[in-house]
Parts: sequence; structure tokens; C-alpha cells
Amino acid sequence: MSTTTAEVHEEHLSKEELEALAHPKRPLKARIGVVLSYVGMAAIVLYCIIPFYWMVVSSLRLPTEGQSTELIPSPMSIANYQGVFSAQNNFGRSLLNSVIVAGTTTILTLLFGIIGAYALARLRFRGKVAVLWLIMACSMFPLVVLLPPLLKLFSSTEPFTWFPYWINTYQSVIIPGLSFGLPLAVWNLTAFFKQLPVELEQAAMVDGCTPGVAFRKVILPLAAPGVFTTAIIVFIGAWNEFLLALTFLQDASRQTATVAISKFTGTTGFDTPYGTIMAAGVLVTVPLLVAVLIFQRRIVAGLTAGGVK
Repeated sequence: MSTTTAEVHEEHLSKEELEALAHPKRPLKARIGVVLSYVGMAAIVLYCIIPFYWMVVSSLRLPTEGQSTELIPSPMSIANYQGVFSAQNNFGRSLLNSVIVAGTTTILTLLFGIIGAYALARLRFRGKVAVLWLIMACSMFPLVVLLPPLLKLFSSTEPFTWFPYWINTYQSVIIPGLSFGLPLAVWNLTAFFKQLPVELEQAAMVDGCTPGVAFRKVILPLAAPGVFTTAIIVFIGAWNEFLLALTFLQDASRQTATVAISKFTGTTGFDTPYGTIMAAGVLVTVPLLVAVLIFQRRIVAGLTAGGVK
């Protein structure tokens, strides 16, 4: 009866009224909010893109036009990229060092972070919250505060003569890097493991799996977005690390890419090779941008894990 009444009522409505019912207008405040959100997103994109665009443009200029302000270089040249890989700069070796340091830091962070996060998410013991906050507190110390004692420790000076000499070794950068990557990994992965039903593991163990096999074949694949997101974030942080590498890796053959870029010199040794520095910056940044763009879905899924759905 009500349906028939509604149909009869619609027959008496004009075309404009039916269109208004099908597509109701948003209130003025809602429309203003949408416009402001788009303006804000555009501002954020420009804020991030413009510096990178300027870096690319500066890298394509002639080496003699490093301080030019043209928006589009004319003529374009790859001479700066050729200069990056000159024997004087030894940038190829520095890139390899960055891959070794960042890759090892990421692998170790994931190894210990997954174990710690899974224990905090599944095990029941007193002080679990305090342990989690203690882990997070380890990342709150400023790096500048930690450098003097670490330098004294790694140099095997008094009173740390018992400690091995770690200056100019990869572990002098990797081990301190774990103190900043591990809290992030544990915090992120704990939230991800908590949202996975414990019944999945119980069902796997009923079918004959051991707890280790259930974790490896059931839980870990489901936690792949969170693990992948953590790996990307930790790798980017280790790849961009500068202060630790500058302090502990004094040998040119062990320096990472960020330190090598800071020590680029011009043809005379006194001028600043802006174009070459910009070209090296592009070479260091592009792989990270490509990786983030390729795996952006997994990154978003990992970052939103544990949130309110």
C-alpha cells in the first residue's frame, strides 16, 4: 500500500524535483570542507614535489650553470651524472655501502621485531604494557646524546679497552641503527598481530601444526602488509642515516652515499659542485620513490592496521 502511494506521489512531481531527490545538494559547509581538503592535499603534494623537481632540474644543467634559476634547463646535459661516478668521488662504492648497511639493519630489525611483537601480542605476562613502553622509550633519546659514549665504546679507549675496535666497520652503524628501528617495528607489528584472530593458530595446531609452523605458514603470511610496511620505513630511515655514518665510517671505502655526497668537491677542490650533488641526490632518492609507488597498497594496508574500521 505504501509503495503504491509513493509511486502515485512521484507521478505528480516535476522533472526538476525528481532530479533534486536523486541528487541532493550538499550543505554549504560540506562543500567548503571538500574544497579545503582538496586545496590542502594539493599544497602537501606541491610541498613534496617542488624540491625534488628542482633537484632533478639542477642535475640536468651544465656543470658551469649550477646556480642557475631557470625552471627548465637549456641545454640539458648529463655531465653531472657522469661526474657523480668519477673515480674521484667513488660513489658506486658508497651506494654499495648504503645497500649493505640499510639492508642488514632492515633484516635484523624485522627478525627481532617480529619475534618481540608476536610475544607482546599473544603472550600473557605481568608488565607487558610496561615492556612495550620501555621499548618505545629507547627511541626517545636524541642521537647527539648517544654519539659520545658510542664513539668512546667503539674506539676501545679507557675504560672500554675490553670492547673490540669498531671504527670503520659496518656494525658500528648497524647496531646503533637497530635502537631506532626496533621500537618502530615492535609498535607497528604488535598492533598488526593483535588484530589477527588467535583461532587461526588454534585451528592450525588442531590440524597437526606445531606453534612454530602455525606462525610461519598461517600468521606470518597474513601479517605481510604490516611486515612490508615496517621494512620500507626502516629501510628508508637506515638509507638516509647521516650522523652515525659520518662519525664512525671515516674510511672513504666504507662511507655511505649520504656521507659521500656531503664530501663532493669541485674541479678546484674549493668550489661547490651543485649540479653533481643534485645528481647524486636524485640517484639516491629515485629507488626509494619507485619502491614506495610499487608497493603503496601494502604500505597503506600496513599503516591502517589496528585502526578503527
